[in-house]
Amino acid sequence: MDVIYVLAVSSIVVVVIFDYTNGFHDAANIIATPIASRAMTPIQAVVVVAVFEFLGPIFGGTAVANTIGKFLDLSDVAASVSMTIILCGCFGAIVWDLVTWWYGIPSSSSHALVGGLAGPVVVAAGPQYVVWGMEEFITTGHMTGVTKVLAALILSPIIGLIAGFLTHRLTSALLRGATPIVNKYLRLLQFVSAAGMGFAHGTNDAQKSMGIITMVLLMGGFIPEFTVPFWVVLLCATAITLGILSGGWRIVRTIGFAIYKIRPLHAVNGQASAAAIIFGAAVIGAPVSTTHVTSSSIMGIGASERPKAVRWRKAGEIVTTWFLTIPGSALVGIITYYLVKFVFG
Repeated sequence: MDVIYVLAVSSIVVVVIFDYTNGFHDAANIIATPIASRAMTPIQAVVVVAVFEFLGPIFGGTAVANTIGKFLDLSDVAASVSMTIILCGCFGAIVWDLVTWWYGIPSSSSHALVGGLAGPVVVAAGPQYVVWGMEEFITTGHMTGVTKVLAALILSPIIGLIAGFLTHRLTSALLRGATPIVNKYLRLLQFVSAAGMGFAHGTNDAQKSMGIITMVLLMGGFIPEFTVPFWVVLLCATAITLGILSGGWRIVRTIGFAIYKIRPLHAVNGQASAAAIIFGAAVIGAPVSTTHVTSSSIMGIGASERPKAVRWRKAGEIVTTWFLTIPGSALVGIITYYLVKFVFG
């Protein structure tokens, strides 16, 4: 059997596994707040989110896939080498996702994917094969490649913090004279906000895997240009939805209980803010971290209401993980590449 074909199939399988772990890892970020506020049972939350998670990649376009699929330029690298790099990079991201899930740390799958891919490329082919995008940004102001990816990943939690703060201040003012009966309607509203989060997450996150698979197909000569095939959309939508259905229950405790005490109004505001940011980023092709946006919006809500009640120490641990994810997953990807090179020559 042709080596390129075997590598292409193996790469696609690994990317699909990453897509599954992405959904598995990020499920908690989406379902934690309605569960913590007791608006939905875990089963209800997972089912509602899973349905809209599947619809997101199908109707959400491919702008993020184009960004992710073009932050590496391996056109001058042999297909066998470039596909091996993809394999090792995605494996690095998967390992990082599973390790942080095991310890209940809400890290970023997006950061893990970027680091996991960039690390093996630098050691196997050279840093020039990563589209850094910094020079173009300085000269033209247009963001591409890693610059665009990192800008989105850095700015989105800041925007999430501000959006959570302002949204909660506004809704609290509007509901100042409301009686406790309003919580009943806020809990029902969380079915809508959870659906919105599922759709936004599927739109943004599944496209990352779609972009990598399309890159693999282009490297192997299976498609003439970078255009995401519809079967790839369906494949990634299915994989991330199955991951959501599996649920990352360890992280639910961190997002739903360890940052701030979540009540119905907090949950609605947090999910509405996060969903708007994540979907907006998907429209402009900016890959953001659901983990970052969700966590920061909860911090913003807590800061707007009772700053001293926010567990800033736990928040600090999460932020530290954010900064460790790219180098950590890059290191795993590099080690994997050298192991593969040692075993297969």
